[in-house]
Amino acid sequence: MYTEYFGLSAKPFELLPNPKFLYLSKGHRKALSYLQYGVQEHAGFTLLTGEVGSGKTTLVRDIINKISSDTTLAMIFNTRVDSQQLIEMINEDFGLKVEGKDKVQLLRELNDFLLAECSAGRQPIIIIDEAQNLSPEALEEIRLLSNLEADSFKLIQIILVGQPELKQIIAKPALRQLRQRISISCHLNPLNRDETEEYIFHRLATVGSRNCVTFNDGVFDMIYRFSGGIPRLINLICDFLLLSAFVEETKIIDIELVKDAVNELSFEEPGIQLVSTDSEQIELHKERIPSTMDERLAQIEENYAKLNASRSEKEAILERLSSQGSILEYLINQQQSQFSQFEEQLKKISSQIDRLRQMILVDGKRTGHQESLILESRAKNGPF
Repeated sequence: MYTEYFGLSAKPFELLPNPKFLYLSKGHRKALSYLQYGVQEHAGFTLLTGEVGSGKTTLVRDIINKISSDTTLAMIFNTRVDSQQLIEMINEDFGLKVEGKDKVQLLRELNDFLLAECSAGRQPIIIIDEAQNLSPEALEEIRLLSNLEADSFKLIQIILVGQPELKQIIAKPALRQLRQRISISCHLNPLNRDETEEYIFHRLATVGSRNCVTFNDGVFDMIYRFSGGIPRLINLICDFLLLSAFVEETKIIDIELVKDAVNELSFEEPGIQLVSTDSEQIELHKERIPSTMDERLAQIEENYAKLNASRSEKEAILERLSSQGSILEYLINQQQSQFSQFEEQLKKISSQIDRLRQMILVDGKRTGHQESLILESRAKNGPF
């Protein structure tokens, strides 16, 4: 909607985890290096954690795009399953049939598959996103999978990706064997203030120009303070800012525009309300603070979705009106065309009538003259 106005090839602040927009802050670069090292060195278990919306999935997708052709990948996103369902999903993602098979059959076929892949020189990798949702039983099943090994190497590499509470789950005594098998572990921290600014410019430059919009003093401070450096929250705010600037036909983002965006995103949510104390300083008034970042982000994303739904509805109405307007314009043009043809026909008929009148007048004069000659001849010569 606003991309053409700002000269952008696409929306720069989409919420999808697109590696095209990957911004390597210090923390992201470190995490990416750890993941790459784990893949290259065939580490048994690699653990990546981070807050909701911190960019974990984007990093994982970047790794997937760079994985060599001699790698066989299974990626699990739905983690609210029991241990058998988890094995079924892994087998299915590897291309194995799972219908009507019990757990023993599933594990035996998975083991045979992994042996065949390694014999063919391919590296099997399982990536489990949102792993914090797995039950302790499912996590223990994952640990047991790591027992599948050949004489000198592991048959499979497992990357666990999840929110910070995943570390707390793994720290439980019942999962100490899993914890001991994790050879690489890294945590993805939020962006700092300067990285937040560079992140915004990076995404703008990726689809156009970092100078397509001007940010007034204090704007980045406010965005950082509200978002906490969480990339997904930054995207929510900045997408709304660009839309607001487009609506107001300006290419300058000022403090007031950010305040409006924050208040709109917190609409009817008393947990996060913006209270301005002066033109350069704000604070978050907390009548009801969400207990976790996950809840806070869920609240804001829900409001964002409502605003987008409202926006889409308005755009649909405008499209319908535009379509109806086009139809009316077409009908009017048709009527005008028909009216013009009717006018031409009237002109032709009028012209024909005028010619007929002329002919009648000429014929009338001719007839009157003939009658006068006849009467004059009778007067001279008498009746026949």
